[in-house]
Amino acid sequence: MKNAIAYIRVSTQKQGKSGLGLEAQQALIQRFADQEGVQIIQTFTEVQSGKDDDEKRPQLAAALEVARKAKAPVIVAKLDRLSRDVHFISGLMKHKVSFIVADLGADTDPFMLHLYAALAEKERRMISQRTKDALAAAKANGKQLGGLRDHGREAKEAAVERAKALRPYFEELAGKSAREIARILNDRNVATPTGKPWSAMTVIRARDRLAA
Repeated sequence: MKNAIAYIRVSTQKQGKSGLGLEAQQALIQRFADQEGVQIIQTFTEVQSGKDDDEKRPQLAAALEVARKAKAPVIVAKLDRLSRDVHFISGLMKHKVSFIVADLGADTDPFMLHLYAALAEKERRMISQRTKDALAAAKANGKQLGGLRDHGREAKEAAVERAKALRPYFEELAGKSAREIARILNDRNVATPTGKPWSAMTVIRARDRLAA
């Protein structure tokens, strides 16, 4: 049986304390390991923004060091648990430690990892730009923007954009009940627009956003 190191990351202290994001990643990695005949010999957990570099992510650095010594790959649940920044992921690959993204499969080569990272980075920038454009347009139309109202409006716009990214899932599962869709999305570890587990109500809200 092959050995591997698991690396799990959430972006906020709230996610870290709740354990929800961590538990979902752990479950995905363990299912992958069981299917591929891999033994997880050590797991590193980090509560840190994905925007931070190596120096600000000590658990990632520790995982890389253990992986090098054990001559084992580092497994993450999803690529964005490493980063959505192409340059950052390229830098990680210079450590001469192989990475496996459970969500993408065991045979994903480094070129594909770069490609997926580039797409994720572009998506993040597009969402950010659309949110800024929407706020600028609202301000130009004479709407009062400021303080907490700006923050709330920006958060709402970002939630709408994240909901749009879920459209393929909802098209695939059209015709199923909201409760059944919630169960399937949770089983697939698909994140909600707010980062919380799916429920029938969150499915309905997401569908309403897409319909609007």
